[in-house]
Amino acid sequence: MNTVVQLRTSNLDLRLAQEDRLEDAGRLAPDDRMTCHVHGRWIHQCASSAAHVNQVTRHRWCRECRTALTVAVDELTLTVHMSCPACGDGRSAATRRLEAACEASLSYTKGRPAALAS
Repeated sequence: MNTVVQLRTSNLDLRLAQEDRLEDAGRLAPDDRMTCHVHGRWIHQCASSAAHVNQVTRHRWCRECRTALTVAVDELTLTVHMSCPACGDGRSAATRRLEAACEASLSYTKGRPAALAS
């Protein structure tokens, strides 16, 4: 008999493998992944890691303040918000894409597939 944890882990493993194949084939942009191949987790679970900060592309990075953005994940409203702890802004196209991927990941894990959940 499978437990809920086993089923969720199995679903994550399947999704990681699927997204790896799609990304390798050029059919999925790295920004659109709902999983993280570095951490082996859903992207909303690890987006706050320093590994997801990129000063060049401005993923989770405030250019003006030169600091990493903080990440707030709200599992009730299925929303993710990233902002600069210094100025409160730090918005960029890259950060918006990461927020969208996190929200899709969060929705998918809660059984409510979002736009990116393909």
